[in-house]
Amino acid sequence: MAVCHLFAEVCYELNGMEIDRKKNVGITSVMKGHLSLTPGQQYSLENTGWLSDDAELTDASENFDVVLPLSMLAFVEDYCRVIVNDKHELILTRSNTDLNAVIQAPPMENFKITLNKIEWLLTYINLADEPKIQLLNYIAKDLAISMSFRSWETYVYLMLPSTTRHVWAVKTSTHLEKPRYVIPGFQTARKNDPQKNASELDHCRIRDVKLFLNSQCYPHGNMNLDISNNQYAILYNMYVQFQTVYYNKKAELCYRSMNL
Repeated sequence: MAVCHLFAEVCYELNGMEIDRKKNVGITSVMKGHLSLTPGQQYSLENTGWLSDDAELTDASENFDVVLPLSMLAFVEDYCRVIVNDKHELILTRSNTDLNAVIQAPPMENFKITLNKIEWLLTYINLADEPKIQLLNYIAKDLAISMSFRSWETYVYLMLPSTTRHVWAVKTSTHLEKPRYVIPGFQTARKNDPQKNASELDHCRIRDVKLFLNSQCYPHGNMNLDISNNQYAILYNMYVQFQTVYYNKKAELCYRSMNL
């Protein structure tokens, strides 16, 4: 998702009220896409910037054009009903560097990416007379409408200690939130390096990953991974989901790496 690395933050507001905000847009969209997109969907999303290693986004004149569904940015994908007479605002904050959006081969060249035009395409619905009257009558009752959706949050640990075992306290949930998934990802020396792909993750020779939710542990057993020797099949089944979660629980993510 090279295009997403052009933005440091994306915010969606409804009637001036912030609904959702995403930081680290590039890596967040990559991690979410790898988990939620099927291989067929990934193949059909080349016009969004989801490219294979040998594909190019620009033409001979270095121009590009993409269509980016907001659902790939890990928000606004759950509420699919009509919103009437409300002001929508999408705030895009440009990143202070474009190095993460390109891959260069030596010799290195100075470059600058310029966005000439951005369009926000929204579906506009015209109702027939009968459903329009029903909708207006419902609005006249001034009833509260619940707008439930999932919110994805990204936490970045910039400097991991050089040890084979580390515990990371991730978050304490509030009464308004029910955590469902925890998705860890690792990168090594890829940020702000135009010779490396900032959208790729590194396995870092991880041997074991556990999630501690108070006194409960997921998964219960050790995975004993050895990714360098192609022993990581159990990771495909490790989508940590909380079917019954209690409020105000402290979550800790523990990982162990191979002995160096």
